[in-house]
Amino acid sequence: MRQAGSYSGILSGGGISGRTGPHLLPLARIKKIMRKSGNDVKMISGEAPIVFSKVCELFIEELAQRSWMVTMQGKRRTLNKEDVTSAVMATDIFDFLVNLVSDSANSVVDATPPEMDTFKSS
Repeated sequence: MRQAGSYSGILSGGGISGRTGPHLLPLARIKKIMRKSGNDVKMISGEAPIVFSKVCELFIEELAQRSWMVTMQGKRRTLNKEDVTSAVMATDIFDFLVNLVSDSANSVVDATPPEMDTFKSS
């Protein structure tokens, strides 16, 4: 009987496909977006999409954690659009997203929960 190789767990488990390797986001899609970012982008190094993939993973994780804190403060177990909006409005590092979520900010009762100011990323 054949035994699994040392990398088989990396390529098959945890939502990771063999097409993208140990990255959670598809590198081909990231490269495509990078190419469309400007007419002056001609070539992209092999490491750039990998770095962008990791950066995007960390960004999504941070936004999700802060949004989940808002959800828990509301004593709920379902993350809503308003929770994401509150997390964006209460966090300085997400100021670049304020215009994207400002339409739904009108429906949020309190956009600055007091515990959000003391949250530190681990």
